[in-house]
Amino acid sequence: MKLIPSIITAAVLSCFATAAFAQVPAGYPADYQKLIDGARKEGKLVVYGATDSKATQPLIKDFSALYPGITVEYNDMNSTEVYNRFISEAAAGGNTADVMWSSAMDLQIKLASEGYAMAYKSVEASKIPGWAMWNDMAYGTTFEPAAIVYNKRLVTGAEIPQTHADFARIIQGEKFKDKVTTYDIEKSGVGFMFMTQDAQDFPQFPALEQAFGAARVRVQSSTGTMLERISSGENLIGYNVLGSYALVRAKTDPSIGIVLPKDYTLILSRVLFINKAAKNPNAAKLWLDYMLSNRGQTVIANDSKLYAIRADVKGETTSADLIKLIGEKNIKPVPVGPAVLSYLAPAKRMAFLKQWKETAGKK
Repeated sequence: MKLIPSIITAAVLSCFATAAFAQVPAGYPADYQKLIDGARKEGKLVVYGATDSKATQPLIKDFSALYPGITVEYNDMNSTEVYNRFISEAAAGGNTADVMWSSAMDLQIKLASEGYAMAYKSVEASKIPGWAMWNDMAYGTTFEPAAIVYNKRLVTGAEIPQTHADFARIIQGEKFKDKVTTYDIEKSGVGFMFMTQDAQDFPQFPALEQAFGAARVRVQSSTGTMLERISSGENLIGYNVLGSYALVRAKTDPSIGIVLPKDYTLILSRVLFINKAAKNPNAAKLWLDYMLSNRGQTVIANDSKLYAIRADVKGETTSADLIKLIGEKNIKPVPVGPAVLSYLAPAKRMAFLKQWKETAGKK
């Protein structure tokens, strides 16, 4: 996730588009060709996303190879910016995204439930878990854990928490004062969602808030900043860090240690929906089907390294491997659906943020 929007354009050679354009994927209905032909006529797809450009590039490259003739414009923002920009542009009646793809599951479902999402039953829908789709509108595409991340050089032995309760107890030690980090839940959509899920799933959540206050928690808007500061030792430990990014970083950074809590590990799935008013609806449907397909999920697992949600995908980062690592009984997926909306009601959101500032946020 980034604070400054950037744009990736996947340019393709159009001179051979008619001859070279893709055929219907194996196993798809024959009339899918009409969708492909419609997308070729549109020739463009605009995606707003909260996934790092580096992780998205392999998907765009492979999609462009599969469907030459479509230029993919990817706008990379943080999760709150994705929501705010779309809402603003939609209200003004101007150009906006054809596809929305964000880790802030609650904000995505809010938009979908308020009528911004197009109903489209993906031909790949049967291949993802039931909890990962809602009303043929919103689809989960990844399987990413919320992790505790620590500096392996400076945090050792009994200082390494194994559960949420361990974390709340350990960070109250003098060593951790001003050395604990998590998302700024007022600015980070995914951070707010993770913390409100903890408020529902962790009985000792009030004690956790108090512990953050005692530690004088340092908050950030991006995962990358938290990982950098933990690696350098400026911070010693981070909470609810997006585990997909952390697990990849840990493979090349010997300072990064990761705990997937043994009491429960929240699982986030980046939610994708098609804008009901999309200017390029056929291309958007191709993108959705591609993202859920075995081919797209294999790219997610091996190149984007975001943890594929499909159980039949092989690769470096898959849901099957993560379930084996954590244990099925400890997995707690955040469902794609209205259940995630409870803390987005204005009064409830304000009350939650007020409580957070008065306890966890006090200095």
